[in-house]
Amino acid sequence: MAEHGTRKLDDLEALRALAHPRRQRILNHLSAHGPATSAELARELDLNTGATSYHLRELAKHGFVEELPEKAHGRERWWRFVPADLRFPLRSEQDEETRAIIDEMNARAITDDMQAFRRAQAAVDPGGWGDAFPYSRGTIRVTLEELAEFFEEYIALLGKYDKTAEEAGPGARRVQTRFFAYPESGG
Repeated sequence: MAEHGTRKLDDLEALRALAHPRRQRILNHLSAHGPATSAELARELDLNTGATSYHLRELAKHGFVEELPEKAHGRERWWRFVPADLRFPLRSEQDEETRAIIDEMNARAITDDMQAFRRAQAAVDPGGWGDAFPYSRGTIRVTLEELAEFFEEYIALLGKYDKTAEEAGPGARRVQTRFFAYPESGG
């Protein structure tokens, strides 16, 4: 199973670094495709190489990516995504600026996820992986403590099925999963 440590992300500078849209693209690419150089990332993401290098250094400063010196050749630097179960402060613990950053980052992520979902649906034929679009929309009546427990069980379930590419074997694919919950207004 792939190992992912838990990290509470309550440092405002680290949140700002993480929330930057280009940095999110870089992180997503490294997570999906593995280590890369800034030049490769710039080509793949249609970004400027110098800016990509800057963004990688900022992400590394906050522990979201790290260099792979064993892959370096001359001035070429390789970077990899550092997997972690990122936890944000509770809304009651957030100041106004932190809340604005997290809210914007979440709104952008949900929009990006829906666009990626639509692209994935349009790109596959029915049958096999084309039938692999499970969807559930429901409600549960729980206490605040039970909702926290439900979330932790969901994270544990993801961890149970998460494997490295080598462990997964032939026929396995990366599958995007998303979870969000919110209380209905009025109880």
